[in-house]
Amino acid sequence: MAATGSEQPKSFYVTTPIYYVNDAPHLGHAYTTIAGDVFTRWHRQRGERVWYLTGTDEHGQKILRTAEANGVSPQEWCDKLVEEAWKPLWAHLEIANDDFIRTTQERHTARVQEFVQDLYDKGEIFQGGYEGPYCVGCEEYKTPGELLDGEGELAGQKLCPIHRRPVELLKEENYFFKLSDYATRLLEHYEKHPEFIQPESARNEVVNFVRQGLQDLSISRSTFDWGIKVPWDEKHVIYVWVDALMNYATAVGYGADHEQFEHTFPADVHLVGKDILRFHAVIWPAMLMANGLPLPGRVAANGWLMVGGEKMSKSNLTGISPRQLTDHFGVDAYRWYFLRAITFGNDGSFSWEDFSARYTSELANEFGNLVSRVTAMVGRYFGGILPEGGTPSLAEQNIAAQLARTAAEADDRIGERLDFAGGIASVFDFISSVNRYLTEKEPWKVAKDPAPEAQERLATLLYTAAEALRATAVLLHPVMPGTCEKLWASLGAEPLLGPLANQRVQEAGDWGQLPTGAVVTKSEALFPRLEETKRA
Repeated sequence: MAATGSEQPKSFYVTTPIYYVNDAPHLGHAYTTIAGDVFTRWHRQRGERVWYLTGTDEHGQKILRTAEANGVSPQEWCDKLVEEAWKPLWAHLEIANDDFIRTTQERHTARVQEFVQDLYDKGEIFQGGYEGPYCVGCEEYKTPGELLDGEGELAGQKLCPIHRRPVELLKEENYFFKLSDYATRLLEHYEKHPEFIQPESARNEVVNFVRQGLQDLSISRSTFDWGIKVPWDEKHVIYVWVDALMNYATAVGYGADHEQFEHTFPADVHLVGKDILRFHAVIWPAMLMANGLPLPGRVAANGWLMVGGEKMSKSNLTGISPRQLTDHFGVDAYRWYFLRAITFGNDGSFSWEDFSARYTSELANEFGNLVSRVTAMVGRYFGGILPEGGTPSLAEQNIAAQLARTAAEADDRIGERLDFAGGIASVFDFISSVNRYLTEKEPWKVAKDPAPEAQERLATLLYTAAEALRATAVLLHPVMPGTCEKLWASLGAEPLLGPLANQRVQEAGDWGQLPTGAVVTKSEALFPRLEETKRA
């Protein structure tokens, strides 16, 4: 990473969306947050300076109505949800975020006012009026062409295409940002930086949208007061999306801590759901251009999690609590499953049956069984002390060569391309190869031969398998930190190689790092047999 003027390297800065706190988090929220966690853990294990931000979006009409419906103030509602639902879940899922921003914090609200005031002073904001359909769930004005016709009890009404609920016709006096002035500059940026929007299907959608021309953006609301006041006209509050997007700047010191801001901003990667892509790939960069600030490196949109063919959300009653799954499968299996089973950037369907099948076949039967039998055999045949192997045969050379390829592929897919499914699959292909190697070479039979050459061969077989597990622990640590820490301890690696978190993923494929003489202990079952559980 490039150094800044003071020679301190810029942080590799990754963000999730900040999530509405109108309800508790569901699987869709956790999916994006875990993806960001794995991505940033991976970069930390490259030895990079990393900053991972998540948080909550607490202003707007949707929050106001939810609080009113629950008989509390909006601030009380937000405080309760953040402290009792959001932060505890991220801790439970082992999310290693560096900061948690709340848009009701003063460090955010004061800086948003400064940013908007600067736009106003530069002539980028003007006063006007607006009338049109508005979705409170999206906190967004909709164009008539994107609305759906209601059916059944909603017949005759126009529906939001995302929430499938009736929109409201709003008419109010607003302030507008001159978004229409930035279409050409945005298209030029997309052309010059084709990696700016990912995946390619998302990029094409945004480019086509901008080519049709942009309308000026309403950046204030005047019919309710739960929001940040417009500094020059306190009858208005700042539009919740302008407020929300600014978190990526305010959380890292915009207007308050010049050194932190200089060494962190802009984000290298914004992870977002595809339904909020336009805000991040059109409105956000235009706002930054208008105020002379640098643009993020990438906006990467993940697809929707689908249950029963519908986008998972509280509004359509397909929301599922992550704890329902972690209670049954465990936290690490949960983290692994959603990134393994769904290609990041595409929509993906979740089912309990698929999770159970993958857990049993890949985690328990492949990975867990390999760890169990290798550590058991080192204990049985060598008293728990990792032996020194002899001259490697072609079979061992092939394992070492496959490991080098696997580590390089996983580093490229996960660390560069956000292809979690592909990177994880490459590691599990390697695990399968090591299992086949042991099945074919049958060390339990070799152990019965007392000849010195047979014992040397047995040592080679078990050292090869243990060294393969050393590398596997490093490569899967960002995905399954708890499990891999247990494996690292079982291999006796920490006293000799140091903490697992300090091992470099880009060096994981270098063969022969686990020293002979390591004290190997029989591993507990990393992935216990699943008990039959009645699903909620």
